[in-house]
Amino acid sequence: MSRSKRLYERSKRLMPGGVNSPVRSFYHVGRNPVFIDHAKGSKIYDVDGREYIDYVCSYGPAILGHANERVVRAVQTACEGGLSFGAPTEREAILAELIMTCVPSMERLRLVNSGTEAVMSAVRAARGFTGREKIIKFEGCYHGHSDGMLVKAGSGVLTQSMADSAGITAAEVKNTLVAKYNDRESVEKLFQENPGEIAAVIVEPVAANMGVVLPEDGFLAFLRKITRDGGALLIFDEVITGFRLALGGAQEFYGVTPDLTTLGKIAGGGLPLAAYGGRREIMEQIAPLGKVYQAGTLSGNPAAVAAGIETLSILMEEKEKGFYERLEENGAYLAGELKNRLGELVQVNQVGSLLSVFFAHAPVTDYALAAASDTGRFAKYFNGMLERGIFLAPSQFEAMFLSAEHTKEELHLTACAAGEVLKEMRMNGDVN
Repeated sequence: MSRSKRLYERSKRLMPGGVNSPVRSFYHVGRNPVFIDHAKGSKIYDVDGREYIDYVCSYGPAILGHANERVVRAVQTACEGGLSFGAPTEREAILAELIMTCVPSMERLRLVNSGTEAVMSAVRAARGFTGREKIIKFEGCYHGHSDGMLVKAGSGVLTQSMADSAGITAAEVKNTLVAKYNDRESVEKLFQENPGEIAAVIVEPVAANMGVVLPEDGFLAFLRKITRDGGALLIFDEVITGFRLALGGAQEFYGVTPDLTTLGKIAGGGLPLAAYGGRREIMEQIAPLGKVYQAGTLSGNPAAVAAGIETLSILMEEKEKGFYERLEENGAYLAGELKNRLGELVQVNQVGSLLSVFFAHAPVTDYALAAASDTGRFAKYFNGMLERGIFLAPSQFEAMFLSAEHTKEELHLTACAAGEVLKEMRMNGDVN
């Protein structure tokens, strides 16, 4: 029995499903999870000594590659001074200044510990500022696991929402309206049916939790206009796209400015840290200045803040050397190579260093089309790639992430592995 298998059996006696986050269970790809020992650069190594080219990158934060030496040193130095104080530090202000420099729409911000916490707090701020209760989100967009965000459309009727998890109250369901991503009419309908009641529209500007689905031309600008016209706020959930599509995130990349932004992943350099912020007059409703309460003893944790400072400092330095252009070039190269090897069997969506391979025959532009993908074929593809040393997220509906450490040779090897897997699937009768 492998060490990963033994660890999984042990963990199942300790944690629900043996994991601390559901996708880590590998349940949907029909195998036991791989337990990781360490990582460096573009590679990740399991407890049984196997090496993989990593395209999970901790679901985004490892944009510089794993265990970047400058970031590790910064964290070590911070830890030597203490792990938590429950009091302000200079580093918190330094990181806030760096974030504001990169994302100018965040005129004031608050550091928190996770993307879920950032979204929960931004939604509360929007409700407190507008005095309204209803929030519009999009089917297939994930904004963490706070109650109001675990709601999806039910039975194809947009105004008849349903919870996507047990334990969600009817009040939360009632106040969370669900529209269709890239569908302007569905948004307009909700505004028409709920005049003067919508506090905010929250959206992943690039959907990256139904697989990578890009916004259609003009869709984000449309959201900006309809929220302004309707007296609502626009919230960009840039937990994944922030600092990844561009130094200023998707709002810089697409040229659309939201009222509030949530950030995570890269902002903490791999440690638990996130942020929410936006227009000054909105954020000044947050306690202690205003009546919207939000707090956290570990917010602005010294080690996480140090990792964030160093990561953003490196990104700011490297931006001038073509950092994001190289990521885009490599992302486009890998997407093209995967499409060439897998052919009509797949659709490949890509923007910057984010991409997804959908086992679908039609372009994927919304949740319904993503959900129609062949998850059985994906599971066989995933297992074949893992056996060839390619570490992907164990779900059809997660993104692939590239880092600065991925080389063209590794991207080529990845595409070759995909070709081998397709050949094996054909031999086994899994595809025609």
